[in-house]
Amino acid sequence: YEIRNCDWSSDVCSSDLFGIPLNFDAVYTQGISTIDLMDLDYAEELGYRIKHLGIARRTDEGVEMRVHPTLIPESQLLANVNGVMNAVQIHGDAVGSTLHYGPGAGSLPTASAVVADLVDVARVLTADPTNRVPHLAFQPTHLNDLPILPIEETVCPFYIRLSVRDEVGVLAHITRTLADHNVSLESVIQKDGVEGEPVALILLTHSVREKDVLAALSQIEQQSFVVGNPVILRCEDLRGAA
Repeated sequence: YEIRNCDWSSDVCSSDLFGIPLNFDAVYTQGISTIDLMDLDYAEELGYRIKHLGIARRTDEGVEMRVHPTLIPESQLLANVNGVMNAVQIHGDAVGSTLHYGPGAGSLPTASAVVADLVDVARVLTADPTNRVPHLAFQPTHLNDLPILPIEETVCPFYIRLSVRDEVGVLAHITRTLADHNVSLESVIQKDGVEGEPVALILLTHSVREKDVLAALSQIEQQSFVVGNPVILRCEDLRGAA
């Protein structure tokens, strides 16, 4: 699979990596508008950093193509890509994980990318048609019609931040509802608040199917002790890929 520290579509990555036709509409995308500064602090407290990743991964069920904010362990190299720098992390069957790092913004990096594209176009125009490298790196007759995995079928850990009233039994009710939907917890952080005001409850789950998390939260949100909407972010541990 390939993970990018940017908001580029993972569709082209999937086509180049897995030989599937381009399908931009199938890529799940999510921005950063729901993230608060407190989420950065809570993620750090849990040992993670939040990065906006584009992910392309082939699984037994299909191909994942998604772009969204993601919690990744702070010990990973990808977690330390900052500023105008971008990185691409690729995991291969034989080579394992490799990380490609460099500037992704600014006048010179942009100009370099444009010139490289123009050179590629010129080379294709002058190359023997029988010896040209296909645009998707696969000959049209060798493209795979692999299924695209719906985002609801994604399996990964989840970061959940709830704003709840400080009442007896709240945490027990939440954990019981999660357990009823086969969602187990790895970490729980409950912050102290001002008396009479809602408090932040941060949950980190084990790997679980997304539709199970959403089903559990839809029930939890209906409870009177929940204030506002929960913040839900996906996590990637990148084990074996760093």
